[in-house]
Amino acid sequence: MTYCVGLKIDRGLVFMSDTRTNAGIDAISTFRKMHVWEKKGDRVIVLMAAGNLATTQAVVSLLEERSKAMAERAPTIMEAPSMYQTARLVGDTVKEVIATHADEGERADSYFNASFVLGGQIAGSDTRLFQIYPEGNFIECSEDTPFFQIGETKYGKPIIVRAYDSDMSFAETAKLLMVSFDSTLKSNLSVGLPLDMMFYEKDALEVGFTKRIALDDPYYRKISEGWSDALKNAFKSLPDFVEE
Repeated sequence: MTYCVGLKIDRGLVFMSDTRTNAGIDAISTFRKMHVWEKKGDRVIVLMAAGNLATTQAVVSLLEERSKAMAERAPTIMEAPSMYQTARLVGDTVKEVIATHADEGERADSYFNASFVLGGQIAGSDTRLFQIYPEGNFIECSEDTPFFQIGETKYGKPIIVRAYDSDMSFAETAKLLMVSFDSTLKSNLSVGLPLDMMFYEKDALEVGFTKRIALDDPYYRKISEGWSDALKNAFKSLPDFVEE
């Protein structure tokens, strides 16, 4: 399992993903789930993946390979004229990978399940954010749904829904997502550190601030401990139940 979040604010896009792929007493693996393509002045594209590791890696590998051999397949992720066309390209690649490896009649949402969050900007258009499903179809974020989650979503969603504001700064958004991830980490062993975080500033057309957050990161530890204390204090401040 995994947990990835892509969130759109007025200032741009914020991405965060964990790195755990297996969880158990003696079976913990770490793989990067955030992948970035950049051509300064032209485009920045970020793709986060959740689901079957072999499927997600095959999708990313095909996209990367074709971006370096453009004559063999056009348009590639580095040539697509819009983020919408990029989302279609990723969706088609997902369908291609699953069709290649699945037995006849096997469903995309079975063993080969994989989902993606795609975001970024191409010169001449706005920042856009999509969620791509195992079947290859996708939806785009809106004012009503300004963020997408994939993987283990239920534990980290409430804080985002309650605290999100479109005019948040990147620093405030990072704090919000760290609380969301900390809540998920404490509730599910299949999500784990380190975390990858990236800011993309609208119209910059180059990768912004990036950071890998480990267990010993002082800010993460401060957020984790502070959030736990804040919840305890909030609980204690609520009125006690009175039997009538």
